[in-house]
Amino acid sequence: MPINILMPALSPTMEKGSLAKWLKKEGDKVKSGDVIAEIETDKATMEVEAIDEGTIAKILVPEGTQDVPVNDVIAVLAGEGEDVKAAGAAKPSASAAPPKAAEAPAAAPKAAPPAAAAPQAAAPAAQSNGHGGRVFSSPLARRIAKEAGIDVGMVTGTGPHGRVVARDVEQAKSGKGLKAPAAAPSAGAPSIAPTMSDKQILSLFEPGSYDIVPHDGMRRTIAQRLTASIQNVPHFFLTIDCDIGKLMAAREEINAAAPKDKEKKPLYKISVNDFVIKAMAVALQKIPNCNVSWTESGMVKHHHSDVGVAVAMPGGLITPIIRKAETKTLSTISNEMKDFAARARSRKLKPEEYQGGTTAVSNLGMYGISHFTAVINPPHATILAVGTSEERPVVRGGKIEIAHMMSVTLSCDHRAIDGALGAELIGAFKQLIENPVMMMV
Repeated sequence: MPINILMPALSPTMEKGSLAKWLKKEGDKVKSGDVIAEIETDKATMEVEAIDEGTIAKILVPEGTQDVPVNDVIAVLAGEGEDVKAAGAAKPSASAAPPKAAEAPAAAPKAAPPAAAAPQAAAPAAQSNGHGGRVFSSPLARRIAKEAGIDVGMVTGTGPHGRVVARDVEQAKSGKGLKAPAAAPSAGAPSIAPTMSDKQILSLFEPGSYDIVPHDGMRRTIAQRLTASIQNVPHFFLTIDCDIGKLMAAREEINAAAPKDKEKKPLYKISVNDFVIKAMAVALQKIPNCNVSWTESGMVKHHHSDVGVAVAMPGGLITPIIRKAETKTLSTISNEMKDFAARARSRKLKPEEYQGGTTAVSNLGMYGISHFTAVINPPHATILAVGTSEERPVVRGGKIEIAHMMSVTLSCDHRAIDGALGAELIGAFKQLIENPVMMMV
């Protein structure tokens, strides 16, 4: 019996993915563990391995197709001894659908009234030109769209059966032929209620005086998650100034003493941010009641400090996580962050490398920003916003001196952390960052 290859769920929250590339073609034999395709999620490009052995009889979803729902059949595999042509011609079995899909009709009566549900029902159709949310487009159209940074799923196709062709993408560059954004996010995602509709906003500007760049999956996910955070998580903010003179001296000594490889390059180069990660991790161990996550049923108290670090990448950001950061040396943290940052920008991180964590650090100091506040990324209860390190005049013993100062702001979830407790945490961080030798105790 032919085996259906389904669009995998590469993370707990994934609902759709884009089939970036097939690494096998029809007629190729595969065995369990072979990499057969690359799937793009909102934050990463991941390899998909074959689970069964056989011959690829039919590829149903061509590479470049966007927004393919999880558990949709993307290819058919003929098992050992099966007729490959017959398997490819056979209609995919409906039995491959997930249990929830079979239960959907029974749940329908409990849904909202038809009038309220109508806009949501229309939304998926606005993002696709085929069945199951698939977008059919020519290879040239996909290439032009990728180079122009346009989501091909938002382009109105004028080719056969609504297929997106090159001329459609060329028109989309000037804002013509673009589909309206979905009226509502998919089920289970937090809703975003703009104060003005797209039509109202565009009416304020002269036609032809702007271009429309459709949102990609990453930008939509960031918008949904952070809007939900600021709406549902009661934030409060604590700012403190840190004298990092000792840290700067220690950093210089550590880097100067770093061992060299065969090419005479240092094996590590510690940054100020590496000290910040370590200090935040140790501070959470000193104030364990801040190393928590809020749930409706109870407080989740974490044993280790898993510190997410915001990394900018084209179109958004991602927070790879340094696991058990309180146990790691500065050199280990430094090398892990360099690896994470490089793979994040090429979208090669695995979900387990950026999902979860117990806190986060966002550092804009390299851009010259002296002070800012950051939005908490649930399920974290805190996030530390780090400003630039700079020489400032300070008063000591009635005298004005020049010191190397850095301002940091701690955002706290008031459901989990009260003001006094948050003050203890940022105070512990200040003590550690100003006396880095204490991180090693």
